[in-house]
Amino acid sequence: MDKLLIAPSTDPVKTVEDLIKYADEIKNDADLLHCDIMDGKFVENKTFSYDVLGILKEKTLLPLDVHLMIEKPTKLIKKFAQSGANIITVHYEAYKSKNRLIRDLKLIRKLGALSGLSIKPNTEIGEVVSIIGYCDFVLIMSVEPGKSGQKFIEKTYGKVSEINKIKIDYGIRLKIEVDGGINPEISHRLKMLGANVIVSGSYVFSSENRQVAISSLR
Repeated sequence: MDKLLIAPSTDPVKTVEDLIKYADEIKNDADLLHCDIMDGKFVENKTFSYDVLGILKEKTLLPLDVHLMIEKPTKLIKKFAQSGANIITVHYEAYKSKNRLIRDLKLIRKLGALSGLSIKPNTEIGEVVSIIGYCDFVLIMSVEPGKSGQKFIEKTYGKVSEINKIKIDYGIRLKIEVDGGINPEISHRLKMLGANVIVSGSYVFSSENRQVAISSLR
């Protein structure tokens, strides 16, 4: 079984200074820094953009796992790649055309980043099976995107099992990432079902000892 990667999330960190401080605090324990990018349209909340990502890139050696919760990702993919994103994940629900989505996933790879596809809790795995061959990561949202501190949605377990079976059956090289409401017990179960990356926002951020919190998720 592969090592489970832990990606603390930038949500609910609020300022650039706090982002840099947070990245420094977790640099020796985390595997990735999960950067939640929200535009206030695709989801209710709004966070930072590619300019802040560029500042963050200069201050940390952690790979930046950029999750675009934005209405029109096509327009900004190149900007985020140029700002230092190592992984760029777009939302299936942000696209009206699967062909456009596939072109963007190919573009992400062409720009030198790993490509990711995220799905909301109400989107079924069957809707994206034809697309995952263009992905390096599939990010399964286990809460509704856009707000930190929500409760884990139980049906996520079935989704992780389903996509892991597809991955094995078709020999696809793919990392399965899960984001939202995850504590150590949930994380360990997800790992057994095939998850490779766990995103944690509130659990790590609000912990008195973030090193212990990250370790407990493994």
